[in-house]
Amino acid sequence: MRRKRGFSDAQFAYLLLLPAIFLFGLVILYPVARNVYLSFQEKSITTGMAEHFAGLKHYGKIFTSDLRFRQALGNTVYFTVVSVAVEFILGLAFALLLNLSFRGRNFARASVILPWALPTAVMAMAWRWIYHDVYGVANDLLLRLGILKEAVAWLGQHPLAMHAAIFSDAWKTTSFMALMFLAGLQSIPQDLYAAASIDGAGVWGRFRHITLPLLRPVMVLALLFRSLQAFAVFDLIWVLTQGGPGGTTETLSVYLYSYTFRYLNLGYGAALSMVIFGLTLIIIFIILLFRKEEVELG
Repeated sequence: MRRKRGFSDAQFAYLLLLPAIFLFGLVILYPVARNVYLSFQEKSITTGMAEHFAGLKHYGKIFTSDLRFRQALGNTVYFTVVSVAVEFILGLAFALLLNLSFRGRNFARASVILPWALPTAVMAMAWRWIYHDVYGVANDLLLRLGILKEAVAWLGQHPLAMHAAIFSDAWKTTSFMALMFLAGLQSIPQDLYAAASIDGAGVWGRFRHITLPLLRPVMVLALLFRSLQAFAVFDLIWVLTQGGPGGTTETLSVYLYSYTFRYLNLGYGAALSMVIFGLTLIIIFIILLFRKEEVELG
């Protein structure tokens, strides 16, 4: 049929791709374009305001007078930096341990994936009960050990609530880091370590001059994935605290959800989503730029 109708190979290939391109545009491109359009409109369902052009009004408010946005941005940056740093260090340590030869290693490697496999909302609900100031396991255990003298409201005090959320996130996603690092360690030829040992390199020398340089591509990829996930965190914070107490754990995603679906201000919510999208692109650019500099130096 292609030959009878005179289609070239390239034209026939594009013809086969048309259904996928149509679905891609319908599912992704149209919502994005609609969101960009709404970000320049004044539209609020709660006030019954008709849709009309607002220009850069929403963007100006975000960057000049929206103090809640600044607080949410600070909370998000703090959550991202601290949680990813903790997960990076613990994940690398667990990966090095799992890369050793010991009895039960296969079972340990299989078990480490369990926290990551759990749905975040289910895990967050479990941690919410663990942190409960009356019935929680955390308080009960610490009181029995004598570390605490009285029960603590982990999710009701600043800054305990944020650090409790970070601890919960680290418990779940450290396994992701560990598995990625373990995969990278498995790809390093053992001959390099043997040769370094013959040359007199110790454990630290082998780790510094062999493991770290060869593991850098995996490290950058893991940092990219986890930074983007942590920056867009929503379900964990929403289930644990819903942004409280007093907005001290409110991240950008939670703030966006509140403004769009609680206050039903679609125009301002669309502008917020575009700003968050721009900040996400900046994170990707910084990490990839760091990776490019590493390659050039290497």
